[in-house]
Amino acid sequence: MKMDKHRWSGRNSLKDNLRNKVWEQLEQSGTAIGDPWSKIPNFKGAKEAALRLTELDFWKPARVVKSNPDSAQAWVRFYALQAGKKVFTPVPELTKDFPFLLLDPEILLKNGIAFEEVMYSDGALLHGQRVNFKQMDPMDICVVGSVAVSKDGGRTGKGGGFADLEMGVFRSVGTLLNECPIVTTVSEIQVVENDEIILENHDTPMDWIITPKQAIETKTNLQKPGPIDWSSMQEDQFLNIPFLRELKEELTNN
Repeated sequence: MKMDKHRWSGRNSLKDNLRNKVWEQLEQSGTAIGDPWSKIPNFKGAKEAALRLTELDFWKPARVVKSNPDSAQAWVRFYALQAGKKVFTPVPELTKDFPFLLLDPEILLKNGIAFEEVMYSDGALLHGQRVNFKQMDPMDICVVGSVAVSKDGGRTGKGGGFADLEMGVFRSVGTLLNECPIVTTVSEIQVVENDEIILENHDTPMDWIITPKQAIETKTNLQKPGPIDWSSMQEDQFLNIPFLRELKEELTNN
């Protein structure tokens, strides 16, 4: 079933226009794998981009990788597990009463589960260990999905606010430190001009942008947000993300 092309639209018209332009270019160029609209788009060359990420200096010593659950980053998760790294990945759209899954390569191998079975979200949900934010290890690499990015570190997601919400919570509980590289893998089409990205206070800039052809260190001067800003949350997020109200009460009362 084809997803509503404008599922997440209406919160920022300039961001909506950029997303629509990129999704259309991905679709018309044949770069998209599947329907790109209203999602973090999968793209031809995603495996090559993931492999390029594994060649960077900070990859080898990393023991814990957080990755978004989208298909575009499936090979990032596979290569991380193959290298013996723990992978934390959120339940898609945070719709369960538990927000995250732990993919531990040692446990998976012990249980006879191939990494190919858990590199996509359905398999991760079936075989991953359910964890909450406070049960997560501090991350060495934070991988996020993107619709559009700019070489100065700007990023636009699909519009649901999930990545920024997660990173705000990570900063609040101490699992995302300033020295942790924030990385995204995208197609060349998704790299846009700096002035096309609209950044708000809760938006997290990228440290690295990886495409099938190049690894771009942004050396960003854009300010990273602090702990989660509850005032920026949309009411529909509280309605659709089961654990969010409880988490707000827990963090604000501590």
